[in-house]
Amino acid sequence: MKADLSQVLDVAAMRAAEAALIAGGTPAQALMEVAGRALGEWARRLGSGRPVTVLCGPGNNGGDGYVAARHLMEHGVAVTVIAAREPTTPEAMTARSLFKGDVQGPGAFPTGAVLLDCLFGSGLSRPLPDDLFFLLTGLAECHSLRIAADLPSGIEADSGAVLNPGLPAFDVTVALGAWKHAHYAMPAAPLMGALRLVDIGVEAIRGAARVLERPRIAPPAPDAHKYSRGLLAVVAGAMPGAALLSAEAAQRSGAGYVKLLAPVRPEGVPPALVCDVTDLAALADPRIAAILVGPGLGRSPEAAARLAAALSADRPVVIDADALMLLRRESPGSAPRVLTPHEGEMAALEAAFGLSAMGTRRMRALALAEASAAVVLLKGPDSLIAAPGGDVTVSPRASAWLSVAGSGDVLAGIIASRLAVHGDALLAAQEGLWLHGEAARRCGQAFTAGDLAAATGYALSAALP
Repeated sequence: MKADLSQVLDVAAMRAAEAALIAGGTPAQALMEVAGRALGEWARRLGSGRPVTVLCGPGNNGGDGYVAARHLMEHGVAVTVIAAREPTTPEAMTARSLFKGDVQGPGAFPTGAVLLDCLFGSGLSRPLPDDLFFLLTGLAECHSLRIAADLPSGIEADSGAVLNPGLPAFDVTVALGAWKHAHYAMPAAPLMGALRLVDIGVEAIRGAARVLERPRIAPPAPDAHKYSRGLLAVVAGAMPGAALLSAEAAQRSGAGYVKLLAPVRPEGVPPALVCDVTDLAALADPRIAAILVGPGLGRSPEAAARLAAALSADRPVVIDADALMLLRRESPGSAPRVLTPHEGEMAALEAAFGLSAMGTRRMRALALAEASAAVVLLKGPDSLIAAPGGDVTVSPRASAWLSVAGSGDVLAGIIASRLAVHGDALLAAQEGLWLHGEAARRCGQAFTAGDLAAATGYALSAALP
């Protein structure tokens, strides 16, 4: 099997993967050589040959640091190694013995251009002791470029928890073997800087989470027409502006026909958007491929009735915004669903479905996906997607400018449009999340939700063959 460079592993799975490599005939020392030399090469290239300080801990992360330092010396780079603790694993001891340069103690505070943090890696579960915390932060302050090996020291790999308040931010984090959940989870993710990955041969692991990647969206078939491309019904509510925003994004995301269902025609409906004032009776149209309900719906008894009608149509559906606050375990319908909660809506859903709300965001999203039989896109600065059966997709950090009113309405419209195209709830959520982030990237800074919706078509072009 080939190495899988898009999977995201927890600590236990990473240890098992390394054990499998060793059992398959690759010595642990050889794995350390691959990882350490790659780290050293990143430090050499990013630092443009400037002096490097390597901070080594007692475990195999420290061993990687000694190998990196040896690689740097072999390439003529000035290296200062600081042993924060003496090596305690056989591999780290061997790596230390093979490094022929000077090793200083934890009292050293060299000034240099590049700091390579090899203090602790993904196995850390407790805060750094005070002496190591002050050593790390002090070294970070006097180096202009900071590189972390696998994870910045002081980060819990599975949850993304920052174990020591005040940890320094890094410019680059070089993951070793596979991505860890902390690379994409708050509050740790902003401390990582740019992310890079070293391949040590870890094979694909069944059930592992994956990083969201650029989708491959096919253009319409040569004989396509508006219905074959997908008819999306957007159910408007008390505040139709949100539904109009969703519909605009949906029109630019691939569906052939987007129809707004409203009891009266709201102001501001663009000429290209059909508004059906027969309203919920239109849900009986067998040509409807998907439904979006929630943006601007309201939370009144009338809104609850509109949600029930949308779900009773039993078509693939995206449930967003106010509809999430009204959804119940006993809600009708069995067609594929995508739920798109932010943290507050997630808490309401957990209460409605009798869930504990305990554990990481990943664990909570998986629990809701199983309980609701729906794909769950848990929104936030560390958005992720969970599906019934255990599939998890984590998203790279998107633009912080997405934190603008209406951004979620745009996302819901994109997902619903993709769902109307093909009917696959998990794929629609993945495509929609990527397109949303790409549209934000193209918008630049300080954009409105309207700008974001308008940029969706340009984002879609980036996913075409």
